[in-house]
Amino acid sequence: MKKYTYVWVSLVILVFGIIFIPRIVERLQTGTVVENDRMNLKDNSAELAYIFLNGKKRRVPSFEFINQDSLLITDKDYLGKVYIVEFFFTSCPSICPIMTKNLVDLQEEFKTSNDFGVASFTITPEYDTPMVLKAYAEKHGITNMDWHLMTGNQEAIYDLANTGFNIFVSEMPNAPGGFEHAGLFALIDKNGFLRSRVDEFGNPIIYYRGTITEDDGENSEGEKEQISILKEDIYKLLKE
Repeated sequence: MKKYTYVWVSLVILVFGIIFIPRIVERLQTGTVVENDRMNLKDNSAELAYIFLNGKKRRVPSFEFINQDSLLITDKDYLGKVYIVEFFFTSCPSICPIMTKNLVDLQEEFKTSNDFGVASFTITPEYDTPMVLKAYAEKHGITNMDWHLMTGNQEAIYDLANTGFNIFVSEMPNAPGGFEHAGLFALIDKNGFLRSRVDEFGNPIIYYRGTITEDDGENSEGEKEQISILKEDIYKLLKE
């Protein structure tokens, strides 16, 4: 009896090896096993998800800061527009230049739209005065009238980032430029709600990577750019 059992077990193992092992090897070679995470996204045909917190749709927190033209800007100035939220600083030696390049790319993509904007909040407000922000805007070709580079009370900005958006920022002396921050973009719809597409499991990705350009495709860690999908999703919200 044991002899027949061993034969059947061997047969099952053999069949498994013939059918499944080549598929596993193929997935390892193509990288699909590694990519099978929350960044493996559904196609762009699905409606963008809302982000929920405690059972409620997450809305942009109220804010009030001064922009590069020394004008008072609040969250209400963005109502009726689809826009991107980011946290940066002008003296950043690492990821900020890439993030700005990506946002300028989005600016050019939607230059004919009056309903697209960007909200950039500096995390070094003592240095990034309106004059410094104005020079930064001119240097990088920021021309969209609804792209406001904002400065103000540091505690209020950090609270907006860490609590309001859950996008990490912090002073860290050992980090490049003395500050650490997540290079993420938040996408906001015309009614002030955070939106995003979902991954293959139906979960919102919440934020979009801002630190990899379309031209680069992916970084050294194998993370893929998300500016191309962000463009698709902006178009989708503009049509809502």
